Parts: sequence; structure tokens; C-alpha cells
Amino acid sequence: MPIHETAAKGFQSAAGLYDRGRPDYPLEGVECLLRELRLDPSRTVIDLGAGTGKFTRLLIASGATIIAVEPVEEMRRQFAASLPGIRLVDGAAEATTLPSSAADAVVAAQAFHWFATGAALAEIHRVLKPGGRLGLIWNTWDPAVEWVVRLREILDDYAGATPRYKSGQWRLPFRETALFTPLEERHFPHLQRGPLQTVLDRVASISFVALLPGERRVEVLRRVRELAETHPVTRGQAEIGMPYVTDVYWAARK
Repeated sequence: MPIHETAAKGFQSAAGLYDRGRPDYPLEGVECLLRELRLDPSRTVIDLGAGTGKFTRLLIASGATIIAVEPVEEMRRQFAASLPGIRLVDGAAEATTLPSSAADAVVAAQAFHWFATGAALAEIHRVLKPGGRLGLIWNTWDPAVEWVVRLREILDDYAGATPRYKSGQWRLPFRETALFTPLEERHFPHLQRGPLQTVLDRVASISFVALLPGERRVEVLRRVRELAETHPVTRGQAEIGMPYVTDVYWAARK
């Protein structure tokens, strides 16, 4: 099954921006997920949709053996340059190319909404050992912050039908499967700080923004810049605090 065209083309062209503009993850949220996945040096974990390796770097501390799976060539190139010691596989969520029972855990960071299908859950079930665990994590802009709401409204004008975490559609396959236990979840506040350029890089790294024709891409970045330069919370700030909520989910293989 091919990966979504917007992800394939958008992340191919925006891999460098992705690594620069996307936030890291809060320590408390990472520790929660690693604990629920029961990772330690005796375990093997698959990082599914590993991208440039932003979350893979955080898995290293567990001591577990890591297998990264990433279908987009430019993302793999960025990954290999920064994490040359990690095994990296050209594969997709529905077809990882890995053997059955290959891992004790699978994690998808900032990715599952792209491949939220029964076929993907079946493949994850196949590569997990009995009793293995699946973990999901997303950084999402805090919807309780007014200027962030306005930022999201700008982006909504350009998203079209692109799969997005905030839609909640990614939950549907879990409701329809008997392969995993019900999802459990926790949520953690997170703040990314940086100059205005960090905000612009974050927006430019979004797949559907990266795919916009040149003039439209300039337009969306202009609107974001104007918001940041005029809003009472962000204007005149050498560093802008971008508030996130980090959402962590996990389930066990039946």
C-alpha cells in the first residue's frame, strides 16, 4: 500500500525544515511512554515512521535495540546522517519488510494519523511479539491558547483533506480491531522556545504547506509572520514560546 501522497511529497521536500522546526518532546512524556512500552536493554523497539530521527534519539536512553522504519527517501537520508549507528529500513506501516515477532514494542511519533488503517494495525500486530506494546505520541499546539488558535485557523485554510491528528479520525481503527487492548492515554504540557524563524520553520515543515505552489506558500508564511508580529503575546519578542500539549497513548498486543 503506497504512503499518502501529501506525506510522500511534502516530507521529501521539507525534511531539513522538519528537523529544524519541529519541537523535541517533554522528558516526563517520554519517560511515561518508555515505561509503558517496558523498554530496557533486553528489548527491541521499532520506530515506525521514524522521519529524521527526532524521537529515535530519545529511545536510545532506554538501551533497547532500535529498528527505524521510514518510507520517505529524504527523511531516511537525514536520519542516516545524524544517527548512523541505528538500523534503518525502507518500509511502510502496512509493509515494514520486517519478520514476524521482530520486536517487543512499536512506537509511532507524530506519525500514526498518516497510516491509521486496519492494515497498519495488522502489520504492527504481526511484527510484535505476543504481549508486545504499541505506543503513540504527538506534540500538538495547545488549543487553549488564543494566539495558537488563530495560527491553527490560518493553516486550516490550506489543509484540504490532508489527514491530521487533531481530527481524531486516527482512533477509528482501534475501535474496530480486536488485535489490541483499548488505548490508554496521558497528556503533558510542553513549550518550544525560539525566534520567529523557528515558528516559520515549524509551519513550513507541515506537509501540506511544503506542497503549496510558491506564491501560496509565501502567502501562508506571510500570514503567520503577520500574526506573530502583531499579536500582543508574541509581538516584539526575541524568543516566542510555542505552547504544545504532548499526547501519549499505548495499547497491548492481544
